[in-house]
Amino acid sequence: MGNPCTRLWRHARSMFAKMHALSDPTRWAILRLVRDRECPAGVIAGHFKTLTRPAVSQHLRILKHNALLVERREGTKRLYRLNPDGIEEVRRFLYGFWEGRLEALKHAAEQDASAATPARRSSITPSRITPSRKGKNHGSFKKQR
Repeated sequence: MGNPCTRLWRHARSMFAKMHALSDPTRWAILRLVRDRECPAGVIAGHFKTLTRPAVSQHLRILKHNALLVERREGTKRLYRLNPDGIEEVRRFLYGFWEGRLEALKHAAEQDASAATPARRSSITPSRITPSRKGKNHGSFKKQR
């Protein structure tokens, strides 16, 4: 099976590379284009007026190399689509940072909500507040006695 530290290091390097690939706005735009449908490289390149085709090809290579895109050949065309497994791996990695914290926050919020009693709430209720008609500011409110 190999050394667990070596496997962990390889996974960390792979995840760092995926995160680096996702850090580029052009690559995000490419992923949005191919999220729901397969697109040929030429169509993808056509969406980026300020980039050359070789530049778009380089972005596609980086996304494909990091398992964020899947490439399929159809004759001479190269068709690209989002790789849901690669995105899911990133999602699981990021969720790992929040999983325990989100559960703790949920627990604290539930504890706080169950500890709130009517005595702790404000004694001013909407039925005891009326708009003030005095002065220039007709939008102010006063407490009835």
